Amino acid sequence: MRHNRAINHLGRQSGHRKAMLSNMASSLILHKQIETTLAKAKALRIYVEPLITKSKEDTTHSRRIVFSYLKQKEAVSELFRVVAPKIADRPGGYTRIVRTGFREGDAADMALIQLVDFAEGAEAPAKETKKTTTRRSGAKKAAATEGEATTNPANKKSVSRKANSQKSPNQAATKAAPAARKVQAPRKSGNS
Repeated sequence: MRHNRAINHLGRQSGHRKAMLSNMASSLILHKQIETTLAKAKALRIYVEPLITKSKEDTTHSRRIVFSYLKQKEAVSELFRVVAPKIADRPGGYTRIVRTGFREGDAADMALIQLVDFAEGAEAPAKETKKTTTRRSGAKKAAATEGEATTNPANKKSVSRKANSQKSPNQAATKAAPAARKVQAPRKSGNS
């Protein structure tokens, strides 16, 4: 049970957990989005949002505090130079977590964590509308291609081959019917 446990330990010792969150926060700041498990994304959000708030005030003290958490000069300079000016007027909620499904190997719940002001059209993926088709014969298509064939004599041979290769549903059913009619005689048992 996890009574009175304020943070998710992620199955790691404290040193490993801090190093992992530091690396993930640096990657998030440098790449603006990363894909990880949902539990790690939620833990990372708690870890990185106070650092982003600290970056709004560009002083030596705040840079040193952020560096003590991130431990990468490139990530700290990116945070203060690029990210901080863009989020200056935002009062919090700098990250967004979007669920992306389940991982193939162990079915872990995966998520994409991204900086909100840098996400370019990466909200929930738009569902593609499936084109509905009807079950119709190719009579209209054949008529349309025959019309093209009469205007272009070079296409006439290819159209006639297509028309011959297309069979009506009734012709296909009559060829399949004799195979369905064959009934096997019952086997004789050896005891009679």
